[in-house]
Amino acid sequence: MIRTGLTTLAAALALSGLALAQQSPPAAPPAPDFSKVEIKTTDLGDGIYMLEGQGGNITVATARDGIIMVDSEFAPLHDKIKAAIATISPLPVKYLINTHFHGDHTGGNAPFAKDGAIIVSEVNVKTRLAAGTTNGLTGVKTPPAAPEALPAKTYTGRYKIRMPGRVADLKHIANAHTDGDTYVWFKTANVLATGDTFTNGRYPNIDFANGGNINGMIAAADTYLKLTNARSRIVPGHGPIADKAALQAYRTMLATARDRMAKLVKDGKSEDEVVAAKPFADLDAKWALSELASSNFIRVVYHSLADKPAEKKPLLKRILHRS
Repeated sequence: MIRTGLTTLAAALALSGLALAQQSPPAAPPAPDFSKVEIKTTDLGDGIYMLEGQGGNITVATARDGIIMVDSEFAPLHDKIKAAIATISPLPVKYLINTHFHGDHTGGNAPFAKDGAIIVSEVNVKTRLAAGTTNGLTGVKTPPAAPEALPAKTYTGRYKIRMPGRVADLKHIANAHTDGDTYVWFKTANVLATGDTFTNGRYPNIDFANGGNINGMIAAADTYLKLTNARSRIVPGHGPIADKAALQAYRTMLATARDRMAKLVKDGKSEDEVVAAKPFADLDAKWALSELASSNFIRVVYHSLADKPAEKKPLLKRILHRS
């Protein structure tokens, strides 16, 4: 009896440990080998270029006395990115725009700021970088950024950068990929830089834990479709250079996914049940880079529609509570 009881207890503990292991968030992916990364440059015309390396795409716009740069990838790539820019123009980067706070777009902030660039972002980007964030899918925590990596200039709503021979129009897209997204419109060149509100030929990430929502992503696509024309060059957050037709296909995919998920949420399905149902199986062939990308997209769309927004206490109550 004692031996049987111990055996049963051991089995129960083993199963319990297995269950806890299964519930633990997955480990963060290994760091890229930046020594092997090469920077590819694509000429978009009128002194504007797209740079591709490791992480989010970069847009470089030349002016008569300097450069406007959109996003900066990772800090270890700073020298390679600078070298690629030097083949375009000998002028310095005067402004570095962050389209959102994720590290594959803001990792180069500190070294480029040290070079003299003024970092510009929507105000929520600085808030997120300064506080640190948590990934809603994996639970992985990103610590607060160093002070020198924080944007020096923030805006709300819209902002314009004027340089001799170049104007960049910045506008905030609310609650799309994150809560701090900026798109950059170079009107005279007919070039749009979207950050991760648009990813060409692949499912996007929607950072629901930090203000992202699929309805905001669709709203962003609608804004871009009104802004661009058949000759526009669109620099996505990830993927190859795009045109308006690619953007329209992306918008159609988002709306299809949103509508299918809305029905499942309305029917009371759990997150695991919708993942098992594979509601986007027919979309995966074009948009899923891997099985993990497929399941992650299901999860972020589910959270966009199923999660209830956090209750906000009236300002007076919050003040009294802190007191």
